[in-house]
Amino acid sequence: MTETFARVAEFALNRTADQMPESAREAAALMMLDTLGIVIAAAPMKAGRIARDTAALLYGTTDPTFSARMLCDGRRVSMAGAAYAAATQTDNLDGHDGYNPTKGHIGVAVIPALFALAERRPDLTGPDALAAVVAGYEIAGRAGIALHATVSDYHTSGAWNALGVVALAARLRRHTEDQLRHGFGIAEYHGPRSQMMREIANPSMLHDGSGWGALVGISASILAERGFTGAPAITVEEDRAVPYWQDLGTFWQIEHQYVKPYPICRWAHAAIDGVRAVMLEHGLSHDQIAHIDIRSFHEAAQLYPGMPQTTSQAQYSLPFAVAVHAVHGRIGVEHISGPGLADPVVGGVLKRVSVNERDRHNARFPTGRWADVRVTTHDGRAFESGDVHARGGPEAPFSREDVIDKFLDFTSAEIGAEAAKKLSATILNQHDAVSRFSDVVTQLHSFYQG
Repeated sequence: MTETFARVAEFALNRTADQMPESAREAAALMMLDTLGIVIAAAPMKAGRIARDTAALLYGTTDPTFSARMLCDGRRVSMAGAAYAAATQTDNLDGHDGYNPTKGHIGVAVIPALFALAERRPDLTGPDALAAVVAGYEIAGRAGIALHATVSDYHTSGAWNALGVVALAARLRRHTEDQLRHGFGIAEYHGPRSQMMREIANPSMLHDGSGWGALVGISASILAERGFTGAPAITVEEDRAVPYWQDLGTFWQIEHQYVKPYPICRWAHAAIDGVRAVMLEHGLSHDQIAHIDIRSFHEAAQLYPGMPQTTSQAQYSLPFAVAVHAVHGRIGVEHISGPGLADPVVGGVLKRVSVNERDRHNARFPTGRWADVRVTTHDGRAFESGDVHARGGPEAPFSREDVIDKFLDFTSAEIGAEAAKKLSATILNQHDAVSRFSDVVTQLHSFYQG
């Protein structure tokens, strides 16, 4: 057992809520709220329906003690199946949190795994649930950074957020250090090392591989629990990975996640925000705009260029997202699905958008996601945004109220405004020592009974 793994195991299995900063636990509550908002908003979408039905077909269990209800559904499947369905559902409404250094997402796998596992822990207190979320984020984030730093391909989040799921599962199921170590090894070995840029070039329901990250993470933990062995995880124990774990327990990555204002690939957000700022400052409407010239980083410039035909393409299209926001002043589920994909006004504005890369923006990626825009009007005026960083991250953070407002905006249409407010309050009350996480679970499932 390496010194690094011993440090990770001590943190994952034994670090209690009161040994974590209040700011980290507050961040965990907000990330839980934000992720659940996307889970709920994504419930009626095609990808989520397919994922839930497939989990019911393929990922059931003969043992009730290993079962869980699927979120936004209620049918019982295996814990791994429930986590898979909710993570896939969430991944396909690209509005969940992320972390710049990992170039990906953690909560999309960790939060669904928490709900799947918590059904077997009715005694789980709110503070302990938040501590488990913190552990999952801290370990997944460092595994992601280590993976990106030691291999040539840019892998999807499922390749590494599976390790965060293992950490959370080991903590909730009271695993030994040895079981945790094998769980890491199994999850890393079987994690979906899929190529992110392949999905960017061909947008589909595959998205960021996080459904499989959640499935693999819980499956690996149960395998380890039952004695299955796995080789030590390279992203944790190899010599090259050691530096990325040195600040575990001193620097809290969970406090540095970004929250997305829009259910669109994060790479497009700076451009959207730049156009938004110019239009607000100068009182412009979309019909006054003759051209929008966007300058950003290489990866952003590779996003889908045309009018999308599917929700997946819409979420990976920078020009479409900019055009939607220019026309509607926001980007909601209705704009990236159904009739929104054929909005002729948006299509007209999209034809007036151009995207190019700039070296200075390339140099800032992935730590920063920058863009600048030039908006030209039909009467010959031109407005520059200057360099803009995407809102919602450490550089331009959302307040607690901003996160709550986003949750209410995304969920009210699905469960009702009053129910959304009640659920928000229950989640944010998990700091209370006498709170029970089962209150959140019960309340969420009550919306989908019958």
